[in-house]
Amino acid sequence: MARREREHKTNALRELDAAGVAYEARPYDDDLDHDEVPARDYGARIAEALGEDPDAVFKTIVCVAPSGGHVVCCVPVACEVDLKRAAAAAGEKSLALLPIRELERVTGYVRGGCSPVGMRRAFPTIIDETATLFARIGVSGGRRGLQVLVDPEELARFCGATFADIARG
Repeated sequence: MARREREHKTNALRELDAAGVAYEARPYDDDLDHDEVPARDYGARIAEALGEDPDAVFKTIVCVAPSGGHVVCCVPVACEVDLKRAAAAAGEKSLALLPIRELERVTGYVRGGCSPVGMRRAFPTIIDETATLFARIGVSGGRRGLQVLVDPEELARFCGATFADIARG
C-alpha cells in the first residue's frame, strides 16, 4: 500500500483551522511567471482557472503609511486599490504600496501567495465593501497555487478587518 502524502498546511490554513473558521481550500496550477505577469492579470487568471467570478476573488495588497506602519487591503482581482480611499478608511494621512522586494520580509508571503490570514504579525486590514455582496470570496491560501473560499464576514471577524469602498477600476 502506498504511503499517503501529508497535505501541506500553510500558516493561513492552520490559523483558520485553529479559529474554527469554515473554508474551502482550492488548489490550482501555478504555471505563471510571477515576475512577468502584471498583478491585475495574475488574479484574473486565477479566478478563471478556478471557475470563479473575478469580482468574488480578492487580492491582498500591503501598503505603508508615512509612520512606517503597514495596512493590508483586499480588493477584487480585476481592480486596483484606491490609496486615497484606503488611507481614509485606515485613518492615515496617506498610503503607498509596499515594494515587492519587502513583501516577504514584512508578511512572510511571496508575491502571488500573500494572504490576509497568517502574516508574520497582524496589521490593520480593510476589505473592499463589494465582498459583502457574496456568500463567499476567494483569497490566497498563503502560497502560490492555493486559493481559500471563505465567508467574507467570517474573514473580517477573524482578521479584525473593516469593510470600506477602497477599490477602483
